[in-house]
Amino acid sequence: MTARTPRGGSTRGGATHDRPAPPASAAELHVTAAQRLRDDDQRYTTGRRALVTLLAGAGRPLTIGEVLACDGSLAQSSAYRNLAVLERAGVVHRIVTSDEFARFELDETLTAHHHHLICSGCGAVTDVTLGADVERALADACADVARRHGFTAEDHRLDLVGRCAACG
Repeated sequence: MTARTPRGGSTRGGATHDRPAPPASAAELHVTAAQRLRDDDQRYTTGRRALVTLLAGAGRPLTIGEVLACDGSLAQSSAYRNLAVLERAGVVHRIVTSDEFARFELDETLTAHHHHLICSGCGAVTDVTLGADVERALADACADVARRHGFTAEDHRLDLVGRCAACG
């Protein structure tokens, strides 16, 4: 489990319970992305906007190969460079799996809070959402662990690693 700092939201007991609502529309998503880039002294270029649009519509984390296959106008070197800038600005989140390919998705503060199932065989990543009761119990358990260790938890992320149905 890895903590990642949310942008906004309130905490109770050291774990985030009330997350800010993600942008309601594509236009709001782009306004937020542009602001985060400005806060990082970066511009919201056409290439970066295309990556945000692509990731917003993907429905799952994508490898760089999948990103390039979805938009043939993106050059591999620019895609890597732009994804790194978007990650640093808090627009994109990189997921590292057991295979050789990182996957990229919009930061969950721009989407809905979720967790991942990561296949140790093929590296596939599936987004999963837990019910409110389970999410509350998980946040409370994380807060308890953090408190016992003198740690201030700002958020939580749960990745289940195992084998997908195809890898058995």
